[in-house]
Amino acid sequence: MTTSKSSLGTWSQRLLAAIFLGGQAIVHLLRGKIHWRNTREQMAAVGPDSLFIALLTAVFVGAVFTIQVAREFINFGAGNLVGGVLAVALTRELSPVLTAVILAGRVGSAFAAEIGTMRVTEQIDAMLMLKTDPIDYLVIPRLLACFLMLPILTLLSLVTGILGGLIIATNMYGISDTVFLDSARNLLEVWDICSAMIKACCFGVLIAIIGCSWGLTTTGGAKGVGQSTTTAVVTALLIIFVSNFFLSWVMFQGTGGAFQQGL
Repeated sequence: MTTSKSSLGTWSQRLLAAIFLGGQAIVHLLRGKIHWRNTREQMAAVGPDSLFIALLTAVFVGAVFTIQVAREFINFGAGNLVGGVLAVALTRELSPVLTAVILAGRVGSAFAAEIGTMRVTEQIDAMLMLKTDPIDYLVIPRLLACFLMLPILTLLSLVTGILGGLIIATNMYGISDTVFLDSARNLLEVWDICSAMIKACCFGVLIAIIGCSWGLTTTGGAKGVGQSTTTAVVTALLIIFVSNFFLSWVMFQGTGGAFQQGL
């Protein structure tokens, strides 16, 4: 029981440290201190290196969703709506969330492990002695990389997921590709695409901040690096799901209705 309370207390402290780091990162960004070389390297790691697994996941998510939905819709005489329902579900929820989950596991863990290793081997202390700010050099490039690349990955996974669903719908359920795509085009709205991009940007920032913060607060040598990596991924996943709820509520049930009408 004592151990659980201690772990919860440590986790809470690290979460507060992540919030503080996020504020510091915003201040540093406003100052315009950006290491573009590091940023380009991180963008390559976040984007192209994660593209294959994101697209592969999207194909099978779209295919499975279509399998679950198509038969029931056909039984109710609404087979012409399968494409639209899939497109809306992928755009509003599945693509941004699942792409963020993939990046949390792949990129967030890498951030925590890399920076955590630098922390326990005193490389960050050496940077401070050389008057190099770790936030400018380590955090900002990773933050920008996730902020810029996650929306692109989300958009590509959305298209791939729809194609995966289209293949299943046409080959297994006899739904015309024209009917499928017309349904998707008719039910999708501009605000749906905008909401997906907003979510992706928010998730990208959260993944980067949590991964970097957990790395910067690592202690305890190699064992501490492993623990930081694990808890960073778990925390990122938790925050993604919680923030997705509030973002969805604001965008589709709350004040987002006004934005949607404006578009």
